Amino acid sequence: MMAKSGSAANAPETRLEARKTYKLFIGGKFPRSESGRSYVISDRSGRFLANVAQGSRKDARDAVVAARAAFPNWSGATAYNRGQVLYRVAEVMEGRRAQFVDEVSALEGIGRKEAERAVGAAVDRWIWYAGWSDKIAQIVGGANPVAGPYFNLSVPEPTGVVAVLAPQDSALLGLVSVIAPVIVTGNSAIVIASEERPLPAITLSEALATSDVPSGVVNVLTGRTAEIAEHLATHEDVNGLDLTGAPGDLVTSLAAAAAGTLKRLWAPSPGAPTPDWLSVPGIGRMTAFLETKTVWHPKGQ
Repeated sequence: MMAKSGSAANAPETRLEARKTYKLFIGGKFPRSESGRSYVISDRSGRFLANVAQGSRKDARDAVVAARAAFPNWSGATAYNRGQVLYRVAEVMEGRRAQFVDEVSALEGIGRKEAERAVGAAVDRWIWYAGWSDKIAQIVGGANPVAGPYFNLSVPEPTGVVAVLAPQDSALLGLVSVIAPVIVTGNSAIVIASEERPLPAITLSEALATSDVPSGVVNVLTGRTAEIAEHLATHEDVNGLDLTGAPGDLVTSLAAAAAGTLKRLWAPSPGAPTPDWLSVPGIGRMTAFLETKTVWHPKGQ
């Protein structure tokens, strides 16, 4: 029998790339939106990148249930342990650095060197907040001088379930900069990813799922910010609301909606410049979702 000849027999094999399916992250799992909806994400040049799940009111409610279930154990963990968990997230992100760089570069329309700098800063941001885990209580708490035979102690405690609107301009570094301070102090979080740049948020979810972050401590929703945020702002089991990523015309209405259930609120000042996410963040975002418990105890004779 004669051997086959011709270019077809010697042509290299080709294969179709296994395209990634971008889903929500709720309770440690990756469900599709219950609504069945999705929307298109493109890079800065208008080139198609992915179809992303468009979260709904039901998805937001599921995320609140997951965050509430996770809160007791997470808030009850030692501060040292929470710091270890945050550091582990940094380790996992470091191992997926190239993927994060590709996504940040495509979505933010920046060069690879600038994207590498942003990703490196995001990894470092987890480590920075991890270092504060067992120190913040010493800064914002302490013993108070009182008249009488008593010890009077102020102790910071986490607020509870916090809904966070991630920045629209910084797909990864800004995202990490609003998640880490909320959870390092013992809160659980529901995060609405950047509407136009959500891909790094889902990749970060995969890093969270494969690190030591307990299920439900961080829940990530993608979709239309205005649609999802409205339900979280009025939800009675959400204790805090970070409006960093809210469009300007929504800040006032969401803040008013949150006031109806007495939520703790972080909102950008009117006309404030866009945050410099590369700068040292300070402790303000940690203290924004802490409450102070005062304890009296009689002194012994």
